Amino acid sequence: MAFTDPQLVDIRRFCGYPAYANFGWVFSEQYAILTMRIGSTPADGNMSADEQAAVVVKLTNLYTLETAISTASNNLDTASAGPWVHNPNEIADRVRLFTYWRVDLCRFIGVQPGPAIGSGNTVVRT
Repeated sequence: MAFTDPQLVDIRRFCGYPAYANFGWVFSEQYAILTMRIGSTPADGNMSADEQAAVVVKLTNLYTLETAISTASNNLDTASAGPWVHNPNEIADRVRLFTYWRVDLCRFIGVQPGPAIGSGNTVVRT
């Protein structure tokens, strides 16, 4: 089993690292470790098939959590409807959960969260 090109992009993105681009450039030690572990093409990763399968499960969960953040905005214009009451912290809660699972992916792969995540202790204020 090998990661597809879109999966490689999403792993880097979810781990908080910038786009790889199509040219050589100097990047951080952590980015180099990430690239060594997952590969820069579908043919050159260094994870076992079982490890790759575990990452794919984590990606599937992250796709769901990411989508849930954007669809939560559908409820922003309604405070309550019948017995339903909007959770004013819903988006912040979802972002916090999404960030948790992004950091969990980093930990499984063995890299520090990238600059787009920061320390992994993101504070979301609403």
